[in-house]
Amino acid sequence: VLSNVEEIAELYRELSQHPGLSAACLGPDVTTQYGGKYCSLYTEWSQRDLARAENVKFCRQYLIFHDGASVVYSGPAGTCSEIKDELLSRESPSGVLKAVLRKVPSKEKEKEKQFLEVWDQNRKVKSIDLTALDKHGSVYDDDQFGCLAWSHSETHLLYVAEKKRPKAESFFQSKAPELGTSDEDAGRPGKDDAPLKGEQFVYREDWGEALSTRSVPVLCALDVEGSSVSVLEGVPEHLSPGQAFWSPDDTGVVFVGWWHEPFRLGLRHCTNRRSALFYVDLTGGRCELLSEDTRAVWSPRLSPDRCRIVYLENDALGPHQQCSCLRMYDWYTKHTSTVLEAVPRQAWGAFPGIYCGALPGLCWAADSRRLVLDTAQRSQQDVFVVDTVTGATTSLTADAPQGSWSVLTIDRDILVARFSTPSCPPTLKVAILPGGGWEAQAQWVCLQDAPPVPGISWGIRTLQPPPEQEHPQYSECPGGPGWAPPPPPSPDTPDPASAGGLDFDAILLRPSEGSAAQKHPLVVMPHGGPHSVFTAGWMLYPAALCRMGFAVLLVNYRGSLGFGQDSVASLPGNVGTQDVRDVQLCVERVLQEESLDTGRVALVGGSHGGFLACHLLGQFPDTYHACVVRNPVVNIASMVAATDIPDWCLTETGLPYAPDTLPDPAQWTEMLCKSPMHYVDQVRVPVLLMLGEDDRRVPPKQGLEYYRALKARGVPTRLLWYPGNNHALAGVEAEADGFMNMALWLLKHLRC
Repeated sequence: VLSNVEEIAELYRELSQHPGLSAACLGPDVTTQYGGKYCSLYTEWSQRDLARAENVKFCRQYLIFHDGASVVYSGPAGTCSEIKDELLSRESPSGVLKAVLRKVPSKEKEKEKQFLEVWDQNRKVKSIDLTALDKHGSVYDDDQFGCLAWSHSETHLLYVAEKKRPKAESFFQSKAPELGTSDEDAGRPGKDDAPLKGEQFVYREDWGEALSTRSVPVLCALDVEGSSVSVLEGVPEHLSPGQAFWSPDDTGVVFVGWWHEPFRLGLRHCTNRRSALFYVDLTGGRCELLSEDTRAVWSPRLSPDRCRIVYLENDALGPHQQCSCLRMYDWYTKHTSTVLEAVPRQAWGAFPGIYCGALPGLCWAADSRRLVLDTAQRSQQDVFVVDTVTGATTSLTADAPQGSWSVLTIDRDILVARFSTPSCPPTLKVAILPGGGWEAQAQWVCLQDAPPVPGISWGIRTLQPPPEQEHPQYSECPGGPGWAPPPPPSPDTPDPASAGGLDFDAILLRPSEGSAAQKHPLVVMPHGGPHSVFTAGWMLYPAALCRMGFAVLLVNYRGSLGFGQDSVASLPGNVGTQDVRDVQLCVERVLQEESLDTGRVALVGGSHGGFLACHLLGQFPDTYHACVVRNPVVNIASMVAATDIPDWCLTETGLPYAPDTLPDPAQWTEMLCKSPMHYVDQVRVPVLLMLGEDDRRVPPKQGLEYYRALKARGVPTRLLWYPGNNHALAGVEAEADGFMNMALWLLKHLRC
């Protein structure tokens, strides 16, 4: 195992430089004099810059020559260049114009400004200082509410911003009388702008973790020609609008509205908040409901022929992430149909269900009938094409390499995707979507390759809990005793359905270099959520640990996404037992079957993964020898009153949630009994805690509570406190420091 500090830092520096691929945009087709067609592909990447301690964005262009059926030639055009201060950008429908929202650092003592720019193919044609116009607060550039949408006529731009707040002042503000003005002159128009007294310290709710500057969003439109901004009226007071676009005839705006009464709950990673699809008519100001109003909806996407809108839909409340429905609204018949229902149980060869944070921004095929999306399929992520008329689905990556595939964009049936594996950083792929019925023949071409990282081998294994750990409600197959899904893709994977109940997966990374006799130490990593999933893609920490010489076990316990809605539903009410036993079963099985060092096993986890790590330390103290946790949940009972997601605490404990819920002593007892704090007396191994000072999801008081409990019991513990970091601890400096401290803690306490 690599143990020299400088070498570990150099390894981290090298692996952290692999860029991530964040966006892609196809330019219009150009026909050459010989009749061939080509288009440009603009891509955006992000990369950690350790010297500057920030993520930098850069762009790179490619050319794709195609004949409408296949890619004839493709390659890069020019080198990369860094993108500075761009918050949002969007090409117009014709591809002739581009809108950019840019932040401009302030001169002297002014605050940072925001400009909305319009570029044509040669120059910047508009630069509008939105801060000076003062019609609204900051423009939203997040992916929760934010949007930048061209009207179909390319004359207007739509975006979301914070509502302008009236100025407030003290009751005792002293004013110098203005010279030479009578009461009459003092400008009647100014009356609206008069500062309000007593409003300086009014509390303003926000949308929680990573959205703390988002409170009251408003829809805004820029008239490009006249350079004027208007805040759109007609959105009901009880809704917060976002994810908006122009209606098919440009007479109004379609948006998702989130209910914020009686109070706002955290929205980040919570696709279970009551919301609906609305249309506001800008000619009359009338607002119309387009979907059911008791569910959670998001990601509306208008078809190229402007006739249909697809969107994702979940139950309101319940688990934060679920298997979603795909719904479609017909603009002209006003009829809503269900294209895809939630899938109870994943079966190989069948569609696994939709588990994604959002649909791709452009997801429709040119025929306005099919669309493409990516979704977790057990422990990998695949791309599917969906026929919205028949509900038929076809995998576009079934015959492609196994790993993690994501759709970046599709335009005129040119499909652009990202692909990675645990040993291969993100690569850029392109394919032409074949006609209906022939989709499985899609051929992927690699545009930008990333050589695999040497020394990492990985595989996915499936585990079946023993009968006594089956979930009684889900121990039978959904199709009854005779039901069996198609066989799994390879003969060495056990057939998940043969045993009847829910199963789960784990991804094992192993160092592939070194002598066969060497027994590697094992790092066990359960994911957070709990309703999320490790897909077999590139992940910095596991790759770096593996290159150091650790085997790394990523566990997708029951309750993870990608295995069917039954698996998701099996966990609430059973946290602290079912998920803990799944991880322990997996660890014991891997230690039996693989040549690993049973005397050097460590736990690493964040959020709910930290919850599981702390549970395992207390429930199975003899298995583990060191532990590192990031923003862990340690006491659900004390978290409920401090987090931005109190509903999570009740739902996962198996209790009903309502906004007016007052936990009674029995409920508090239940929450405490399901928490790691309940087992803290059994913990003996050294624990390193990493906490984000600005974490609203699992406030750092949780980690501090555990730290004090361990100190009082004489357990070796160390706490790292990261200012300016929230729940993800994703700041470049915190991430790098966290890795180095984790690595050194493991080396020290596993005696490597």
